[in-house]
Amino acid sequence: MASWASNLAAKVGSKEFRAYLMSTHFWGPVANWGIPLSAIADFSSSPEKISGKMTTALTLYSMLFMRFAWMVSPRNYLLFACHATNEAAQLVQLYRFVDYNGGLAKVLKGSVQQQIKEINEKTT
Repeated sequence: MASWASNLAAKVGSKEFRAYLMSTHFWGPVANWGIPLSAIADFSSSPEKISGKMTTALTLYSMLFMRFAWMVSPRNYLLFACHATNEAAQLVQLYRFVDYNGGLAKVLKGSVQQQIKEINEKTT
C-alpha cells in the first residue's frame, strides 16, 4: 500500500503532471463540465422550460466534441468524459421535452408549421 501511495505522490508531484495542470488540455474540459452539470441539475425542473432547439444543438455539439477528444493527439479523456456525460444528459432532456410536448410526431409537425409561418412572414 505504501508503494502505491508513494508512486501516486511521485506522479502527482512530477513536472509533467504540473505542466498538464497548466494546459488547456486540462482546463478546457474542466470549464466545460458546467454544461452537463447544469443539464443534470435541471432533471428535476419542469420540462416546459426546456428549449428543444438548444437541447438538440447541445446534443450535436457534444457528439462532435466527443469525436474531437478521441481523435486529438494525445487523446483527451477528460474532455471525452465531459462530452459523453453531456450527451447523455442532453438526450434525457430531449426525451423529456418530446414527451412533455406530446411525442415526436407532434413536435416535428409543430416545428415544420413554425418554419412555414416564418417563411411566410419574411416574404410578405
